[in-house]
Amino acid sequence: MDLLQWLNGTPWGEFVFTMLVSMVPVVELRGGLPFGVALGLPQWAALLASILGNIIPLPFIVVYIRRIFQWMRRRIPKLDGLVDSLERKAHLKGRKVSKYKYLGLMIFVAIPLPGTGGWTGALAAAFLDMPLRKALPSIVAGVCIAGIIVFCITYGVTAMI
Repeated sequence: MDLLQWLNGTPWGEFVFTMLVSMVPVVELRGGLPFGVALGLPQWAALLASILGNIIPLPFIVVYIRRIFQWMRRRIPKLDGLVDSLERKAHLKGRKVSKYKYLGLMIFVAIPLPGTGGWTGALAAAFLDMPLRKALPSIVAGVCIAGIIVFCITYGVTAMI
């Protein structure tokens, strides 16, 4: 059995595949949860896999994203535009979060709309110099709330089909 067959043909593979999809920026759990349900995972397993997959990269983003951006600017100058765009996005989103600090961060991440989510919340936390030990619980809570909201939407849609 090759990797693709395992990812598509076994319950554990489908769980891992859903986690991997949920780790992708922009897609995150908002796409991972419906993906897992479409693969055939039980709703609770798709929810768990998408939340875990969305959470895994977040501490690394909060801690290392500034260093990664500096490295990208030094080593790959062609990506300066991308880095500038991501930094602008983080600062703009950070303004919305900074007024209410960690509660604002949680609410921002919890809203399942484009431009919000765990990745953007982690970027905002990094650029607001929020310590990981304080920012991460807010981001994780926001991801869990978003997961429940998306779960309700996904479950309601699949129940109608």
